Amino acid sequence: MLPIPAALRGIAALVPAPPGAALCRADGTFQRIERPAARELFQSGEVLVAHAGFVAGRLKAPAARPLFDVLELFAFVRPGQPFVPSALGLARLLALDAPETPEDQAKALFAIAACLLDEIAGLTAEARSKLGPLIGTLTRAGWRWGPLLQAAAAVETPQGSPIAGLEAWRVLPVWEDEAPVGTPGSQAVEPSEARARLASLVGTPRPEQAAYSDAATYAFGPREDSGAPRIALVEAGTGTGKTLGYLAPASLWAEKNGPGLWISTYTRNLQRQIVQEIARLYPDPIERAEKAVVRKGRENYLCLLNFEEAAKRTALAPGQRSVALGLVARWIGSGTDGDLSGAGFPAFLAASMPLGEVTDRRGECIYAACPHYRICFIERAIRRARHAPIVVANHALVIAQAASDWLATDQTTDTPPERRLRYVFDEGHHLFDAADSGFAALLSGREMAELRRWIRGPEGRARTRMRGLEERLKDLIADDEDAQGALDDAVQATGALAGEGWLSRLGPGARGPGEIFLAEVYRHVRARSDDRDGFYTLEAEPQPLGEETLRAVQGLSRALKRIAEPLLKLSRLLRKKMDEKSATLEPYTRARLEAAARGLDRRAKLVLPAWAQMLETLETGEIPADFTDWFEIAREEGRDYDIGFERHWVDPTIPLAAEILEPAHGALITSATLRDAGDDQQDWQSAEVRTGALHLPQPARRSSFGSPFLYRDQARIFIVKDVARRDPEALAAAMRELFLAAGGGGLGLFTAVRALRDTESRIAAPLADAGISLYAQHVDRLDTGALVDLFRAEENACLLGTDALRDGVDVPGRSLRLVVFDKVPWPKPTILHKARRARFGKGYDDLLTRFRLKQAFGRLIRGPEDRGCFVILEGATPSRLLAAFPPEAPVKRCGLAEAIGDIRDFLGGAAVTACLPPPITAP
Repeated sequence: MLPIPAALRGIAALVPAPPGAALCRADGTFQRIERPAARELFQSGEVLVAHAGFVAGRLKAPAARPLFDVLELFAFVRPGQPFVPSALGLARLLALDAPETPEDQAKALFAIAACLLDEIAGLTAEARSKLGPLIGTLTRAGWRWGPLLQAAAAVETPQGSPIAGLEAWRVLPVWEDEAPVGTPGSQAVEPSEARARLASLVGTPRPEQAAYSDAATYAFGPREDSGAPRIALVEAGTGTGKTLGYLAPASLWAEKNGPGLWISTYTRNLQRQIVQEIARLYPDPIERAEKAVVRKGRENYLCLLNFEEAAKRTALAPGQRSVALGLVARWIGSGTDGDLSGAGFPAFLAASMPLGEVTDRRGECIYAACPHYRICFIERAIRRARHAPIVVANHALVIAQAASDWLATDQTTDTPPERRLRYVFDEGHHLFDAADSGFAALLSGREMAELRRWIRGPEGRARTRMRGLEERLKDLIADDEDAQGALDDAVQATGALAGEGWLSRLGPGARGPGEIFLAEVYRHVRARSDDRDGFYTLEAEPQPLGEETLRAVQGLSRALKRIAEPLLKLSRLLRKKMDEKSATLEPYTRARLEAAARGLDRRAKLVLPAWAQMLETLETGEIPADFTDWFEIAREEGRDYDIGFERHWVDPTIPLAAEILEPAHGALITSATLRDAGDDQQDWQSAEVRTGALHLPQPARRSSFGSPFLYRDQARIFIVKDVARRDPEALAAAMRELFLAAGGGGLGLFTAVRALRDTESRIAAPLADAGISLYAQHVDRLDTGALVDLFRAEENACLLGTDALRDGVDVPGRSLRLVVFDKVPWPKPTILHKARRARFGKGYDDLLTRFRLKQAFGRLIRGPEDRGCFVILEGATPSRLLAAFPPEAPVKRCGLAEAIGDIRDFLGGAAVTACLPPPITAP
């Protein structure tokens, strides 16, 4: 072990552990202390920790003084490198001994710090010199690691610019436009070619993987009729090798025909996995960067202009926020693609700085008018995607692009659309949910305030650099009276919308038609909903409307029409200007005009007409048969945060088929859970209904491949009959004993956040006493990705989450060997769900529930050596739902004690007592 720096010898390393925390001194002595003492020490700042935000949450401590956080040090020393945010994760990454107990973890923090500081000392003199300005800025901001880094780097940090070292944008490369790539070809991919490519990727493919690749190849043949894409619905059980199975024909199609292939997923985890598998196709990182590009929505990327302005603001008030910005600056300079949701971004910084401050917030981008436009991460990604043979995206972005495509065909534009002629929709069972969100319409207080801000700019005390239309366009239309008049009319008309602080004015203080409408919606929902003071979101059917509510609807409807007219006029005048002055316009000016016109069109042709149509149906009382409407008070943690009027398609795959699938030439839709395994194992109707294939003129080609895993030997399913699940104490006791029986490696899934929190508070201490770490969504101050990373890294940890967490968990091996549902995950009987149940039939509830169980079970067995148990703590679980599980997997209905004994035996008799911490040594 490297020598411990002198500055750390007088402090203690702290790791949360019962009864409060485990401490390790620099001399190697240990101590366990109660939570109040741990909290006091933590708040003093004289501690060494891993993830200060997580530790603060565990100790229930408010924000601490600056302290020594090894995650911050790692993010500085190795920017852009993915890591698990814990002592165990860092120790493994640095090739140190893996700590097992809290005491070991506390001791490891000293070794981690010494190792990272030694890395800095080992850099070349030139590299250390370049770090000097940033180290100086962070030291002046009060960063505890600053003086240690300065000593390790042996550099001077003279007082210079207050943001010295934060100006990371100055070293970023400039992107260059390239000639359009043209229309992709239609050369077919033969199954024999796909098999040969697959063999080059995996050696000798398994028979089921080779057959899967054959089936996927159908989607990459030439389309015969317009509007009739080649759709392949391919279900493949866990372990088939889907990713490489479809990458084989997909990559061949891209090489033969040029850009136009988009691979889309629902979760970030799978997006990352696909990128890793593409490395087999293109081992050379330079070639891979050209041929495969990850695309996400704008809100996922760092905005350099927002970052620059945040850096300048923080120079006036240095502190922990300055430290966070400094570490982001290090990340910017690491060769990143700017993706804040990517694996290499230090997401723990969100605890010190809201990431929304440095992202591209809706309507704020000024495009070519931005001084960072030519180095913008978002613009670079868009341009790379236009020329890349393979684009890896997500369902939400693909659906959002459909609107952009419509606008591009509705007007003249210099911006070429991104070609998307072939799709691979992995996690295809989520297409229905993605389309449901993407094709919905929402008229709410937040949405109105956003539009008002986009047109008028910030009002009152709002702290934002966002400029209104007048500020953005005044120099462009200074010589055009008609455009100025249209702009003035738009600004005046927008005053009817809800403004800043609208949520505090829901009574007599409501200003204008927008806020009056929201006040009436609020009153309507409170009067008609069953649980007026509930913890969760409230909703109510709009009809019948009261007289006051109807008048509010009519007033807002008239106001929206007055807003749309000048926006459309202004857009026409801007495009006219581009046409008439095309010979003399500078490229920079043209880009600004086009960006402004695009923004006007999106709002005047998509957003406002949708709102107006919704209000019109409220007036007439005639809702189109394909839609369902409701009023809603959106709540988070029991607090109202938005109020609005929502409209969703009853069957969102209708627009999915029309806007995305029909224009394509082919699409592979694949998943391990495409079909409902209800009454008929061969029934494909549920897959066609939930993917949109049913609405296409040409029938889909269907194929199904079972999992290669031996579920009879690898899995056990238990329906526990004797747990009073409505009794919080009984539920927590059952969860605790099941986790102990498995020796950890358990995932507890809950249908309600309250039940999750109550269970966590009851079982955390006894599990910790047995040496089992417990992590919990909605309790620990960590994002979902970090929670799963921690859970995956520790073989004997347990994780609690809501039912939706099942999609974000990809944990092969013993780290996940037990899944426990607190109850049957029936769908919530919302207004929207009731409409869909009426449309799709009485079996719709069962279908959704089987899908959820099937997807959760699929998380359990990820490899041929895995063994796992699946438990539902509800004795009344209907037998018809058990078709969600593989038919060969044994199912047993029994009491809790019998299930515990069977689980302990099946999983190898996990001896929990062996995990107990060692005796405590007094300091």
